[in-house]
Amino acid sequence: MKSSLFSLGPKVTIWRPISGTPRYLLLDCTTGRSNSRAKESYFTYSDYEEPLVNSDIHFRPGLGSDGSETFTPRTIIYDLKGGFGTLRKFNALYDIPGDSHPAPGLWDGNTARRQEQAIEPSEYQKNLDLGLPTTQLHASDVRYWSDFNRVFYHPRSIVQLNEYELNSQLMPFENWSAGEDLFESLDKEFDLLDRDVRPFVEECDQVQGFQFFTAADDAWGGFAAKYVDNVRDEFGKTSIWVWGIEDGSRVTREKQSARACNAAKTLQSIGQQASAYVRLAAPPSILPRYVNVDSGSDWVSAALLCAGIESVTLPTRLRAEAGKRGTLSLLEDTLNTNGVQNVFELHASVTSSNIGTSHSSNGAARVQGNGHEENQGPNLPAPSHFDLDYSPSLINPSAARWNHTFAQVECERDHLESNPRPMTLTPEERLRRRLNEESVVEIFQTSLQFPLLDTFPDTLFATSRRPSGLDISAALECNTRMKGRLLDLRDATARLMPLEEREAHYNDFTQMAQNYSIGWESGSDSGIDDE
Repeated sequence: MKSSLFSLGPKVTIWRPISGTPRYLLLDCTTGRSNSRAKESYFTYSDYEEPLVNSDIHFRPGLGSDGSETFTPRTIIYDLKGGFGTLRKFNALYDIPGDSHPAPGLWDGNTARRQEQAIEPSEYQKNLDLGLPTTQLHASDVRYWSDFNRVFYHPRSIVQLNEYELNSQLMPFENWSAGEDLFESLDKEFDLLDRDVRPFVEECDQVQGFQFFTAADDAWGGFAAKYVDNVRDEFGKTSIWVWGIEDGSRVTREKQSARACNAAKTLQSIGQQASAYVRLAAPPSILPRYVNVDSGSDWVSAALLCAGIESVTLPTRLRAEAGKRGTLSLLEDTLNTNGVQNVFELHASVTSSNIGTSHSSNGAARVQGNGHEENQGPNLPAPSHFDLDYSPSLINPSAARWNHTFAQVECERDHLESNPRPMTLTPEERLRRRLNEESVVEIFQTSLQFPLLDTFPDTLFATSRRPSGLDISAALECNTRMKGRLLDLRDATARLMPLEEREAHYNDFTQMAQNYSIGWESGSDSGIDDE
């Protein structure tokens, strides 16, 4: 459920398996990629119904082994041995008839075959394979992320790394440098970009970018950092988005320190290469009352992440006829107001009528981050407030007197579209706001709700399940609060770093933190020069 996946288009992903520790890397290349569970519900099978989502962005046409047409995600998933569960590299679409034997002449001696015991498919997957009706999944039904998978993948999308085994006590895949070393050894042998990435890229008419979903606080962080570095060298001007997932479960102080160091190394390395980096906690430590993750299941935590990520990136997958749409480059250009801000926060609220919403209407007066009350007119979009913050919490939370939002990109999913809001800033207005140190806000609205499939936890949100889905608003935000988050991560990990890395680590995080106080604090007030 958390693992690594690569796909062409808007993203690349690294996630981890259901067992707990991050286990795989997901790379998404398109002309894009979204969570397959939600994506499936956007397909239409009628000649007269035009979907709002352009599925060609994240899915690719192809031919199966029998010559039939296929439509599979444009993505690459790296996982450890045993991490794929019941998912096979070759499936019903790409089965190779007959046994595979060594070519004649390569070995003339006797051979002995030893086969590991196969993992028994879950009842849900058996029903899918047989075309029978499926029922709501529960946490007890999910052992691996493949237990809630509903799509077929192309064989090139499945890459098992046999050097490490899932949940191994002898060789745990936890040390950041182990991921770095693994990538380098594999790349030296195979050239991973040529073997895995290029075939997908060459199928795209126009690559929108790469999205990586990766665990950031274990060895997958090191693996992803080397991967991003190589992709940046090969595709210098292409958008690269990284969603770095940090395990939010409670562990011993020693393990928590190790995770924090891994997360810091991932951010320090990838932050210099990525177009956008979003830190995510799985699950966040502070949640609104209507969110229930008490089961402790990674499946539930991943579903919570899916709701926010899938919603905020939805504009990159909309058809032109659906109204306003966006691209990864448009989103990052809006958020990065001064050219050196590429670490963002993800926020969301479930706005269904029986839950309520915490963000205020745009026409009302609101208190801005600088402490001044500003009456936003009906044609001036302003930052919305959300009650779900996906970011890892501050080590030492401090009640800031104010918080300024440099920029916010918001996607509102409202089936009634009941509160139309001004959505687009002209280039001139965007420049004026930046020069005047005002918030730059870009809003996307759609009637397309977040889909609720039977693979989505039915108890995650305290709301009645409608067949149509949930009204959700999600936003990416660049704000002055990021300075405190970066400094806290620096201070928590600087003394734990090897001596030869300590100075570079301290300086890099100090410089990154300064990027989120430009124009708002003098050096003496920032807490940076006083350290």
